[in-house]
Amino acid sequence: MEFGHLIFVAFLCLALSKIDASQSAKDYWDSVFPNTSVPEPLQDLVFPPKKSNLPIKVNEEKQYWTLFFEHDLHPRKMMRLGLHNHSDTKPSTRTTSQPFGAWLQAKISEKYNLDEVCGKASGKGEHKICAASLESMMGFAISKLGKNIRVVSSSFDENHDRYSVVEVNKVGEKAVMCHRLNFEKVVFYCHQVNATTSYMVPLVASDGAKAKALTICHHDTRGMDPVVLYQVLRVKPGTVPVCHFVGNKTLAWVPNLGTKESCSA
Repeated sequence: MEFGHLIFVAFLCLALSKIDASQSAKDYWDSVFPNTSVPEPLQDLVFPPKKSNLPIKVNEEKQYWTLFFEHDLHPRKMMRLGLHNHSDTKPSTRTTSQPFGAWLQAKISEKYNLDEVCGKASGKGEHKICAASLESMMGFAISKLGKNIRVVSSSFDENHDRYSVVEVNKVGEKAVMCHRLNFEKVVFYCHQVNATTSYMVPLVASDGAKAKALTICHHDTRGMDPVVLYQVLRVKPGTVPVCHFVGNKTLAWVPNLGTKESCSA
């Protein structure tokens, strides 16, 4: 079953119930999604590596970022994903489809320890959690969106940087985003995202290679970095909707509406 289309209906009640302490994350996954392989972004959460609070090495967490206007999200539009890692956070100023990471990526690459990141008080109107288990992540998403939800993520090929948009599929206007924190210990920073629209955007490279981009369009940009917005798009916070692709290590939990709105090339 494709990860981007997993549907959570009756099985999600399990996420709210207390499980046996001896049950592994893999057993829990199998109880919720029998006969379904664990999706790539959740592999380390279900099959934990050696735990440590040390930061992930720069070359172990590459990110893809593109910042653009919502009206530019349409079939046949050429996009540069921008292979982007933590050692390079300065956005280009040449076009509106350049690497973008300084705004949100700063949250997951700052040189704080895990307790400082997760223990920081929530901002006004923010609902967040640091999820170190599949159960806690799902429980938080359910508490914000209800039981009938699904999870979507991007799938990019590291060997390609430029793609053409194939189609634009609207996912919904409510989401819980979970970002893999920049620590070897597997922890996701999850928060409810308001005033946004989510899309899944199939892409194709010039050689036929395909990718899928989880795309978030922010309608309230007052909290965005004014320097980044001006450098990349020449706009000020709070003026126009702004969109960006999301990297492979981020998940979005969204309501399962049962339908999709799309436009094709």
